[in-house]
This record gives sequence, C-alpha cells and structure tokens, in this order.
Amino acid sequence: MLNTTTSTVTAPLFALTNVRQAYPKPSGQEYVVLDGVDLTLTNGEIVGLLGRSGSGKSTLLRVVAGLVRPTAGDVRHNGAPVDGPTDGIAMVFQTFALFPWMTVWENVMAGLKAKGVPTKEAEARTEEAIDLIGLSGFESAYPKELSGGMRQRVGFARALVVHPEILLMDEPFSALDVLTAETLRTDLLDLWMEQRLPIQSILMVTHNIEEAVLMCDRILVFSSNPGRVAAEIRVTLPHPRNRLEPDFRALVDDIYALMTARKPLSAASPDAKRPPAYAEPLAHVSTNLLAGLLETLASPAYHGKADLPHLAAALQHEIDDLFPIAEALHQLGFAEMEEGDIRLTEPGRLFAESGVEDRKRLFAEHLVLRVPLAAHIHAALKRAANHRLPAGPLHAALAAHMSDGYADETLRAITSWARYAELFTYDDESESFGFEDLE
Repeated sequence: MLNTTTSTVTAPLFALTNVRQAYPKPSGQEYVVLDGVDLTLTNGEIVGLLGRSGSGKSTLLRVVAGLVRPTAGDVRHNGAPVDGPTDGIAMVFQTFALFPWMTVWENVMAGLKAKGVPTKEAEARTEEAIDLIGLSGFESAYPKELSGGMRQRVGFARALVVHPEILLMDEPFSALDVLTAETLRTDLLDLWMEQRLPIQSILMVTHNIEEAVLMCDRILVFSSNPGRVAAEIRVTLPHPRNRLEPDFRALVDDIYALMTARKPLSAASPDAKRPPAYAEPLAHVSTNLLAGLLETLASPAYHGKADLPHLAAALQHEIDDLFPIAEALHQLGFAEMEEGDIRLTEPGRLFAESGVEDRKRLFAEHLVLRVPLAAHIHAALKRAANHRLPAGPLHAALAAHMSDGYADETLRAITSWARYAELFTYDDESESFGFEDLE
C-alpha cells in the first residue's frame, strides 16, 4: 500500500531545493531545524507535511510563505527566486488570527485594501469569498460573536479573497472540536473537487494521519532533529474518500508503521559529531499518562496489544498526543512498538498489575537501565562528595546537541520521572539534582 516513489514533475508552481534552516546558539554552535529539504508543488494537488512536533514543518511552511529566509538552499516561485513575502501565496493559521475590532466583512477585505485593490473590485471579491465559504448573513458580526468554526471560516475567506495560486494551511482544523473540524474539512474538500476555489495548489501541515490521507494527493513524512523528508507517499485513492474502506485503513496503518519505526527515518550526516548517549531528547510525559496507557493496554479490551491507529481513535488522540507516551514506554522497556502496533512487555504488564510502591521500584530500575540521562545523573550524584549535581552544566551539555527548548523539556522529563521513582530530586533554589528528601 505504501508508495514512496517520487514522480518527475515539470514546471512546478513552487520548488525548494536542498533547503537548510539553522539558528545560532549562544555557544556559537547551530541548531539545525531543517536540512536538505526538497519540495515541489504543482497545479491541482494538495500536499501534506506530516510529522511529529519539532520536525520543522511549520518552519518550512513559513519558508514557502517568504516569512523566513532559509540559511541555505534554493527557493523558487514560478521559476523566480523568492526573497520575502510574495504575491500568489496566502496562509490560514492554526489560531484564527482575526482583527477583533473588525467585522467579518472588514476582516475579509483587509488583505485587498493592503494590496490597493480598487474599492468596487474589493467589495465584489469580498462578497464572493464570504458566499463561497458559507459566511453569508454574518458580514456585520464581530469575531467575538462567532463560534470557533465560523471564525476559522473567516480565516479561509480572508486567504481566498486575494486569489492566491497557493494556499498554505498550518493545522487549520486542530483548534476546532471534532464535528466542527470535520464539517469545515469536508466543505473545503468539496469546493476543491468542484474547482470552485480560486487556487491552484494547497500545502498543509497536519499532525493527523487520517486527515492527511483524507485530503492529500501527496504526503511528505518528516523526521526530526533535524527535519528532513523521510518519505514521500502518493495517495491514489479516489475522492470522496471513505475512512472505513480497507484501502484507506491500510494506508493509515502503513504510515503509522513508518512513523513508529525504531530506526531513524532519516540517517544523520556521516560527518555529524555523534552526541553522548545521554544527550537524547525526552518528551515530558507525566507518569500518570504512562501508567494510564499501560493500564489501558493491560485491560481485557486489548489483552496487552493494540493497533496504534485504532487506539488513537478510541482515546481521541493524535500523533502528538499518543506517540510521546508510546515512545516513552518503549524507551523505559514497558512496551514495544513495531509495524504500527504497541505491545506490553512483561515488565509493563507487571507495572500495570502492581501497587504504588512496587510501581515506583520497577520504574526506578528501568530508569537507570533504559534511560541514559537518568543513569548519568544517578552515577554523577553517587560520585559527588556532597551528592549534588548542578543542572546548569548539564543543560549546556544537552543544548550542544539539541535546541534550548528540547534541553529544557528533557530535563523536565527526567526530573519528573526521577521524582516519581524516588531515584533523585531537583532543588529549584540551588538549581541542582540531589538525593535529599527522598524519604
């Protein structure tokens, strides 16, 4: 089912070649967000950018919009180099980003006024966009008077009214409830299939695998640290697509399997300096969520094993909700992920069936055995005469191999897990780890 063959494309609307985006760090090193990214957009297609948080998808969208100038690489719109925001590209954001003091009519017309479009033409196009996107009758309403779904419709109308060639969408449905998101997504797809939208191509960021398969003609799966295109998947299912069809479910399963592969989706550069074992980013997942998923898997409903897509649907989780929990359990040795499935290990089953004190003891054992950063801190504390370890140098060591944000989250994760396991503690005043207050 998984087709990762890249076709030959001629005369793309938009093309990025070997794009790299890096930011300087106080240490003098670089934090690389994107590396070696190639992307083309052609007439009549919807392309999805799919990946986990931190894989650079939104950054890439801003490169396409001309809002971010890449560190390296070639960016072209209709064959011309892109150097800043360009006509022919509009964006719909995750948050509604409306002017609260303006009515629906004024919000939609704002972009046309900024472009200096004559008043008569601007009014005609505003009316057309409002009718098209289903806002008729709400022209004089203010954003605070609208539901979330209606506010996002204003965002779509405001983007479409300028008649862009390319519409960029940064998780445009994620801030909406499930039913509202489904309605707006379906309406947009219907307009696209009926060729009623004044655009030629759509590039969208999503964390929802089903949404990507439902909407897109091509899906680019991104790996992380740095963000790279790990796979290109061509979706050939005819529209309208049925989520319950076997081919649809099989493709969703294939993408889950691809994204949960334990080996890296994209190999690092052979020239890259290998970081120490403990410098691996950790997601700050609460022990309550970890225990909850273990208990769910151990329940009679799953008997220790679950298909990730089905589990995500049952728990109403998306990639960024479920994957960090599942990966933390895998790293701790309480579960294993393979081919889009998650399965309890024997320690995971034992944890789910144990009482509080036995859970803490088992968690502490697995932290030291399975999480290099926990073992590194624990060993350093045992060696130190005063059994203290300042966090500052450790943060700097982590930040040499990841962003400051990842270093912060990694230390929060290890602190939370170690406190639960009563392995070591963290003192906010002295900003150091220690063995105190474990009684």
